[in-house]
Amino acid sequence: MGAIALNAVFASRNPDKARELEQLLPGWQVEPLTGGTFPPETGTSYYENARGKALYGRSLEKRPLWVIGEDSGIEVAALDWGPGVFSARFGGDDPVGRMLAALTGIEGEGRRARYISELVAISPEREELRGSGALLGRIGHEPRGSEGFGYDPIFLPEDEERTVAELGNVWKRSNSHRARAARALLEALAAR
Repeated sequence: MGAIALNAVFASRNPDKARELEQLLPGWQVEPLTGGTFPPETGTSYYENARGKALYGRSLEKRPLWVIGEDSGIEVAALDWGPGVFSARFGGDDPVGRMLAALTGIEGEGRRARYISELVAISPEREELRGSGALLGRIGHEPRGSEGFGYDPIFLPEDEERTVAELGNVWKRSNSHRARAARALLEALAAR
């Protein structure tokens, strides 16, 4: 299947995610949404939050471009599979430190974790497509690595002894939860 090239606006405050998304959608040109004040994330699922961002962006974007909303988070067994949709607020300015503190004394199965990403794209004609992705793994005991962002320095994917931050951005472009969601979105676009 050949790559589908589109122009899109990414409805996010996170410039790291915007750059990463453009790399994950071959042939696409993705620009960040400018202007406006994002509404609060009040959804109970990644899909609801991603869709809310996409709809908000769609209400502002007058050009005939797709608008993409994304929500993602980390879920940890010992935290009752939280913080989930509250991951950004849970971590604040020090997501790694906060997570390590929350898991003090926790070993084994309690450190199982998963990254989740949900993408929702809305066309100029209001057609909606979505893609979901997950990366399974566990939380390490200390930060390692210099690439990536957020919880990447402590997230060890399944069958890996290196963190996502050690594996690096090239690895993430093929294997991250966001890469998997982007592939699912591309498949949905190709199938329509």
